[in-house]
Amino acid sequence: MVKKNFKKFEKKFYGSTVLGEKGQVVIPKEARDDLKIKKGEKLLVFGMKGMITLMKFSEVKKIMSYLEKQLKGLQKIVKQK
Repeated sequence: MVKKNFKKFEKKFYGSTVLGEKGQVVIPKEARDDLKIKKGEKLLVFGMKGMITLMKFSEVKKIMSYLEKQLKGLQKIVKQK
């Protein structure tokens, strides 16, 4: 079930970028186009052991909704035992 819902999250390498003088990086155009990232769009920045991940803020609600449904299902199972 998880694979079906997250099937659209295909892995793809978009190239490289360079950290600029002001700490800015450019997201490659192909990545922006594929992920429909628009100018001025809010992105969340996560980091872990030398890795930085960007996530569209608008996607957070979708993921939270999905996780909330999964948790409700687990709660029902736990209550039955």
